[in-house]
Amino acid sequence: MGANASSMTGEPAGPRLRPRLEDIPESCVALVLSYLDPPEIAKMARINRAFRAASTADFIWVPKLPSNFEYILSKLPDQALRDKGKMDIYARLCRRITFDGGTKEVWIDKRSGGVCLAISSKAMAITGIDDRRYWNHIPTDESRFQTVAYLQQIWWLQVDGELDFQLPKGTYSLFFRLHLGKVGKRLGRRVCNHDNVHGWDLKPAQFQLTTQNGHLGVTRCMIENLGNWANYQAGEFVVEDPNSSTKVKFSLTQIDCTHTKGGLCVDSVLIRPSSLGKDVFSVDGKAFVGC
Repeated sequence: MGANASSMTGEPAGPRLRPRLEDIPESCVALVLSYLDPPEIAKMARINRAFRAASTADFIWVPKLPSNFEYILSKLPDQALRDKGKMDIYARLCRRITFDGGTKEVWIDKRSGGVCLAISSKAMAITGIDDRRYWNHIPTDESRFQTVAYLQQIWWLQVDGELDFQLPKGTYSLFFRLHLGKVGKRLGRRVCNHDNVHGWDLKPAQFQLTTQNGHLGVTRCMIENLGNWANYQAGEFVVEDPNSSTKVKFSLTQIDCTHTKGGLCVDSVLIRPSSLGKDVFSVDGKAFVGC
């Protein structure tokens, strides 16, 4: 009786099938993913094949790429990446790209897509760098460039550099990455020799940047990070025209000749969107801590 009554209603016998994630159209999944940031998209792509396929849609990644991504791709020796999907391009740009003979690097922040740059000490003009009485280039794996300029002793400290690069519109901060003490390793452990550190507690150092449109940033402070790397901010600058190259000149000086100073490691200059802050950043999964 019950079976006959059930069949008369026209409903199929047996349990009803519940909708599954796999039943959601791929286009709908892709639309939802477009509202997430890249790390969240990567997590969602692990759910199943449908989510993984949807996560590769170009329309998801086009707005997440920086406006100058083609200019950055031009720094790659292999141009085959231009034919790849936008997700593959985004993933490649999150890894550092070296240019200018390996003395400069560019990458994008994996969460925001903001463009970041690093300039090696070897790309800077350092007063006395050719005289080993004053400066030495020492190898270290604590630098992304695997080498830093180490100051033995000098009266007149002057480090100058410049960058000519096409940047997306926005506000950027420029930092000098410095360390007091000579870094090295002994029996596999990190050691830092402080014996030669002197002169930094007497007068402040000056950090400065200028741009081609006349913007000037100046910061004066004491260098006092003994035994630790720190990012010293020179200032900020604004990029208004993303279609033109931005020319930035920067310097670190301590030219009071009443005393000598020594024991300073100059690693690099960092340029990154101001919205990212300065405390911690990473390249290729390796973290670098600022001040």
